Formats: sequence, structure tokens, C-alpha cells
Amino acid sequence: MMIRLRGSLFTVICIAGLISLGGRETSIAMAQEEAATQQTNAELAELDADPSEAFFAIPDATRAAVKRVRPSLVTIESFGGVTTTAGVIGGIRKQGEGNTTGIVISEDGLVVTSLFNFANSPRIITVILADGKRQVAKMLGKDLTRNLCLLKIDDVKGLPTPEFIPLDEIEVGRYAISLGVGYGDQTPAMSLGIISAKNRIGGRAIQTDANTSPANYGGPLIDIEGRIFGVCVPLSPGGLSASAGVEWYDSGIGFAIPLDKMDWWVQQMKDGIDIFPGIIGVTVLDNPDGAGVQVVRAIKDSAAAKAGLKKGDILLEVNGSPIKSQTDLQNWVKQRISGDQIKLLVRQGQDEKNVTLILTPHPDSQPKSLIPGLPPLEELR
Repeated sequence: MMIRLRGSLFTVICIAGLISLGGRETSIAMAQEEAATQQTNAELAELDADPSEAFFAIPDATRAAVKRVRPSLVTIESFGGVTTTAGVIGGIRKQGEGNTTGIVISEDGLVVTSLFNFANSPRIITVILADGKRQVAKMLGKDLTRNLCLLKIDDVKGLPTPEFIPLDEIEVGRYAISLGVGYGDQTPAMSLGIISAKNRIGGRAIQTDANTSPANYGGPLIDIEGRIFGVCVPLSPGGLSASAGVEWYDSGIGFAIPLDKMDWWVQQMKDGIDIFPGIIGVTVLDNPDGAGVQVVRAIKDSAAAKAGLKKGDILLEVNGSPIKSQTDLQNWVKQRISGDQIKLLVRQGQDEKNVTLILTPHPDSQPKSLIPGLPPLEELR
């Protein structure tokens, strides 16, 4: 619900957060809140367009937004597993130690969170709901392309779920609030910023200058109305580990994974299928003689080698789209996952032909024993 008022757009945005106080409350409580909201709206309507006056509405709008999403946030505890990962992240704690934040995405107990705190493969996972109840949870699956995982709380129903913002409505410049309850506080830790970029990290992430760190990894990035942009995660263009990107902690560069249109990957993980980044299995250089990229080598036993690609071949198109450079091809592949089928238009000598192959798991994202024949990572670069 939005009210059109005279004044700056800044004022209108703040008011929108104040009037979005929905949730699972009794009709009496809702009526009381509506009355209070109307009074606040009336007071704000009297403000003129002076930005300095509108500025003072931000704290109330932020608290209202957090209140709306708070019932769907959970604190996740993990116990046991392999030896703790070495090194302290962001001066806060070692990866895999301490609690983290999660978001309930279904009434029957599906919870999405960051992979950051599960590097140790903990044997026991418990979830503390917003009402303080502690429930045992289990890991269903992992998505190493987005640094997310899916948990399931058993024997629950009717859990509150948040509202997710459609991807096409996410705009650069909008206010963004990162939240975390990993330290067990009833009031989430929060940081206010903006959406600073879209389509980052292979098109999978949005970028924000709101602080993201182990304090809120797995927690939501929300708008001023309490709707969720996505899940805060550590990410890096050049790394695939669960801690890749933590070097940007407190730098003004943070990432969140949008949760709009997430049915396909949630279903994958519900079925116990982990999602891995994929590779073609070639090293390439820009073609000095024109369009496409030139194959320097097709890695032994890779999908490319099995499809007959070899040194000197020119890759012209991928799934019907022209390949303009090696960076263009790399960015295209980053948007796919292991198991995806792709079609390449290849020039071999004077002949052109279509080659179909299936992307295989990136060696950085899975034990090498599961990818026979692939060389060390440095040979892929």
C-alpha cells in the first residue's frame, strides 16, 4: 500500500515502510496498528519537502520494516563435524563456528541460509524460531553456485513466511537493510544502505553497500517495506568456496542472492541434489583472426574432449549467441550449472559444425575424486 503525498520521493518511500506492518496478528492488534499508522501518516503529511525533516522518519520506517519480516527469521545453531576451518573471518570468528541466520520460506519448515557456517559439515543442526522455540533441522541440499543451502525443520506447520520482491522490481538506488539474528538477539542486527548494482557474480547476485558479514550471512536483505530482496552471502567473482568474498567484509561491497523464481533450485535441493558450477573443459584465447575464441587445449576426459573439441578449434556461438571474447564465454558459462546441456557452433579447419555437450562440475566446487581425469585448477586458468 502506498499513499501519494506532496513532498519529496524520499518522504514517500519512508511512509511506505511505516504503513506496511502486516503479519500474523489478531484483528484487535491490527486495528490498533492501523490507527497508529494513520496518525503517523497524518503527522508526516504535514511535513514539507525539506529533506532534513523527512530524514528523521527513516528510523521509524526501518523499525517498521524489520518488525514485518522478523517472524520469519531464525537463528541456526550447528554442532560437531570436521575440524574447524582455520583463520578468523572479518575479525569476528572462525568460519563454521557460532550461530548464523536463516529465513523461513515455507509454512512447513523449509529454511534457506548461507553455506558459510556449514563448512564443517555439522552433525547436529538446530533452529531457534522467532517465538523462541528450538527445533532440530536437517540439511537437504546445497547450491554452490549461489553459496546457499536448504534446511528442513520437521513437525512444524503454519510458520510465518516473508514477501519476496520480484526480480524485475529490484532497482539500483533503492534502500536496502541487511539483517541478522545469528548472535541470538531478539532484535536483529541491522545495517542500512542501498542496492548498488544488479547482475553481479555471473548474474546471480545483487550488490549492496549495506554491511554484510558473518553477523548476517544467511539473513535477508530487505526493502523499506519489509519485503525481501535476497539472502546475504559471501561471494567472489574468482572463488567458489563457502568463504569466498569475506575479504570484502566491511568494504561497502556485499552481495545477496535474489529469492524470486527460486522454485527450480529449491526443488533440486529438496530432492537431495546438490548444485555445482559447471565447466566446458577447455582453455581458450580471443581469436586474433576475427570472431569467436580459439581453443588452446581441450582437457583430457572433459566434456569438451569427449565432444571432439581440440586445439585450434574456433568456438563461434553458444546456444545460438555469438561468442565475442573469452570473457564473454566465461560469463555465459558462469550463469549455468553442472549438468546443463549446451550447444556450441565450432569451426574446425574450413568446416563448421554444432557440438552438444553437458557441463561437468568445476573442480573447485567438488572433491577431485568425483571428477576423474581433470587436472589441478591452475591448469584450467
